[in-house]
Amino acid sequence: MFADLHLHTNFSDGTYSPEQLAAQAARARLKAIAVTDHDTVEGCARVGAACQEHGIEFIPAAELTAEMNDHELHILGFYLDTANPLLLARLAECQRVRQERIRHMVARINEMGIPLAVDDVFALANCRSPGRPHVARTLWEREFVSSIDEAFERFLKKGKPAWVPKLKMSAQEAIDLIHQAGGLAVLAHPGLTRADELIPELAAQGLDGLECFHTKHSRGMAENYLALATRLNLLATGGSDCHGTAKGKPLIGTVKLPYAYVERLKTRVTERALDRGILLARTNG
Repeated sequence: MFADLHLHTNFSDGTYSPEQLAAQAARARLKAIAVTDHDTVEGCARVGAACQEHGIEFIPAAELTAEMNDHELHILGFYLDTANPLLLARLAECQRVRQERIRHMVARINEMGIPLAVDDVFALANCRSPGRPHVARTLWEREFVSSIDEAFERFLKKGKPAWVPKLKMSAQEAIDLIHQAGGLAVLAHPGLTRADELIPELAAQGLDGLECFHTKHSRGMAENYLALATRLNLLATGGSDCHGTAKGKPLIGTVKLPYAYVERLKTRVTERALDRGILLARTNG
């Protein structure tokens, strides 16, 4: 039995609807999945309902963009209370910042003489958490570039003319936000972040786990991160980081995380909930 704990829908920068994603998970014979859309949990209810129809265990989650010592980090929050007021308020602010960033990117593209309409980008994105892939896809669909890769290379990569930096929360804030929403905080694809020296400090700040298995992690990298997770008493997770067909062939199920890792996550989140309940009882008593 296997799981894929890093998936995106069209509620952020994926192309699959929640129902399509659940159907793909069923085809891949996955026992459990987590949807980790960027800065939103809006798709969780629909994915959960669709998974129930297919007999798939669903983990509500999100991917938060954070920063530490000038490094951009992506923090996955698993088992989130998707109705948590503080979480929803903070995500709404992140979404507002994302939308403003898109406006700035399009304005810079316009300054280069390319008549890209920001409303076209928002219409294509059709979500509250738009990102650079939506700008790239709109440029391609409007035939201003010959490919999505060209859009990133010419305009959207860091250092290119239309790149705009993100306003990010601190890593500590992201971890605390996930915890107060009842979740577990896991550092996504550390092999891409290339900031391994920060992981012990993140663990000290309350990080719960490392995404050891990822489509862009080699076997050696996965083994190294597993050893590091063991040394720091961190949980291990894994996922394909599937964005549907946005990045070519769908990746869902290409990372097959043994279900035993999900059971460890569930044990930790249950222990955390019990600890919080005991603490609340003592405080109220």
